[in-house]
Amino acid sequence: MVVLPVPAEVTVILLDVEGTTTPIAFVKSHGERARGRDIGRGRSRLHAPGARCGTRPRVSRIAPSAKGRRQTAAPPGDPLKMTFQDILFPYIKENVKEYLQTHWEEEECQQDVSLLRKQAEEDSHLDGAVPIPAASGNGADDLPQMIQAVVDNVCWQMSLDRKTTALKQLQGHMWRAAFAAGRMKAEFFEDVVPAVRKWREAGMKVYIYSSGSVEAQKLLFGHSTEGDLLELVDGHFDTKIGHKVESESYRKIANSIGCSTNNILFLTDVTLEASAAEEADVHVAVVVRPGNAGLTDDEKTYYSLITSFSELYLPSSS
Repeated sequence: MVVLPVPAEVTVILLDVEGTTTPIAFVKSHGERARGRDIGRGRSRLHAPGARCGTRPRVSRIAPSAKGRRQTAAPPGDPLKMTFQDILFPYIKENVKEYLQTHWEEEECQQDVSLLRKQAEEDSHLDGAVPIPAASGNGADDLPQMIQAVVDNVCWQMSLDRKTTALKQLQGHMWRAAFAAGRMKAEFFEDVVPAVRKWREAGMKVYIYSSGSVEAQKLLFGHSTEGDLLELVDGHFDTKIGHKVESESYRKIANSIGCSTNNILFLTDVTLEASAAEEADVHVAVVVRPGNAGLTDDEKTYYSLITSFSELYLPSSS
């Protein structure tokens, strides 16, 4: 087994999230597993291509992708088996109509709708923008049309991969409800949780850095098949602190943690992120798993590579 010594000055391990290396990008639906559908083999069966937004299709054959990279199967070394693209985001499209119908009268839902309506007004100049009309005062007669307008707007935004505050707020509330109801659980691969526990026992701090919101990160760690794992994480960062391909983001993270950038080891499968972190004097290891985007020969030579979290050797390890 390859062993990568962790530099003695490292006191913080920063984990990439979406993609193929760290324990938050992938989610399994217990409901699908209960119906005997094998969604752990790299195929999500929650979303069928071309299915009408707001409906639940029978079968999906979408191959997992991470950060826009197409994969033919879920990498067996990944911490979790299904991506945001395979489960979390399709869940929104397939369940948003039912969610709105169920929660429409609740204050939180109305706040979400108001924020989406405001966003729709700001987007009115965009090609294909979907408006959300204000209530006309006809009460129940307007409700189906109002809900459908919100559904269509949400799906339009998601089709463009938009990250508006209004959209992310509704998504977060829907995921929270799904996890709380036990409709979703995060499932970790074998090497992840033991490695994180070992790092913490050795005195390391562990932080997560994801383009997914901090709220979404906490939902996944708080609702795993191994229980609530939030205690294993010292903190969370998302793109509010900066984009992952910008070196300044890593300086801001170090400042927020209260350490120097060279006290951080960043694990990622994306070399653009690794390069940005290195520019900030952060230590980097690129995690190579089956199904990842391939590395060039130069990248294989230049970067420290691991195929499992267990390959990291801490100075205090025996």
